[in-house]
Amino acid sequence: MPTASHERSLDSGAVKSRPVPDHVPPEMVRDFNLFTSPGMLPTANGDPHAAVACVHAGPPIFYSTSNTRDGRGTWVITRASDQRRVLQDTETFSSHRSIFASVLGESWPMIPLELDPPFHGVFRSLLNPLLSPKRVMALEPAVRERAIKLIDRIAASGTSCDIMKDFAVPFAVNIFLRFIGLSDNGLETFVGWARDLLHGDKEQRPPAARTIVAFIDELATERRKEPVDDFMTFIVKAKVEGRLLSDEEVRGIGVLVFVAGLDTVSAAICFDLAHLARNPKDQELLRSEPDRIAVAAEELLRAYSTIQMIRVATKDVDFKGAPIRKGDYVSCATMIANRDPAEFECPNEIDLAREDNRHAAFGYGPHRCLGSHLAR
Repeated sequence: MPTASHERSLDSGAVKSRPVPDHVPPEMVRDFNLFTSPGMLPTANGDPHAAVACVHAGPPIFYSTSNTRDGRGTWVITRASDQRRVLQDTETFSSHRSIFASVLGESWPMIPLELDPPFHGVFRSLLNPLLSPKRVMALEPAVRERAIKLIDRIAASGTSCDIMKDFAVPFAVNIFLRFIGLSDNGLETFVGWARDLLHGDKEQRPPAARTIVAFIDELATERRKEPVDDFMTFIVKAKVEGRLLSDEEVRGIGVLVFVAGLDTVSAAICFDLAHLARNPKDQELLRSEPDRIAVAAEELLRAYSTIQMIRVATKDVDFKGAPIRKGDYVSCATMIANRDPAEFECPNEIDLAREDNRHAAFGYGPHRCLGSHLAR
């Protein structure tokens, strides 16, 4: 559950560009933004992922003055091979940013997403068993049942729906509740928090963030007093390097579990269903041959990735001729890597039978999505 689409979700305020830093050569600046589409080429069906792929006709790296929601400029890496290089070099390109906490004017990290090695590995090892294939498969019956209920409700209400509001967000929130061991009795409350956090304006996001933090903190306190067999009890009783986790560390893990699966899962569902709505032949293929669904899911993950991974340069470095300076943001967007013609034959064609699909939907390197089994 990586989340750099967390970039889209949590950076508050409207997009506004900032001045180009003095060290950036003017010829390396490009009008480009993943969120508002400047610099993208229009496509026949308005496919934003195909529009993003226009960058492959240009240089391997360029500078955008407004490639985050807060208008922060970034270096944009356009080749999948170069993204791998950046994401694997954790000494030069750091993950520490405190995206969620910054909405509250604080600086604690979401764990392990915003930690660098060696501490990242310590916490990842702690959490790996909770997201193993076996544990994830145990959730499937309850998750499938919830999906069926949501679909039945939509079918009963008429012939159309808002797939984000009526299915994707409540489905993603339900997965979170099931994962941490809670019932879905408070589903609508959680959906409201998620909606304000992910899609609210700059006035709505901070209160939603505070409410989520308060919920995580309160749940942790309850589980310390009355432990049960669930996710939060595991976290508050867990030890790293011989000690219990601090309140801030417990909060950082809990918030990540809540946030990481929301925007990514709900956005993926919407893009995938939009594709199937536009392509009835693909619908029929999957209905008639359900054994193809697993392979098709990988292709949809490739084609409609939603994650932008931001790294912060820890030192001055020359990268493909770009003078990256300490503190600069570097963007590795999976929707760009997954449309790279050097990696995929006919990358803008969606082939649900595509084999050997080594896509970047879950990232690269030590921060590769911890929740990939759950996401699939």
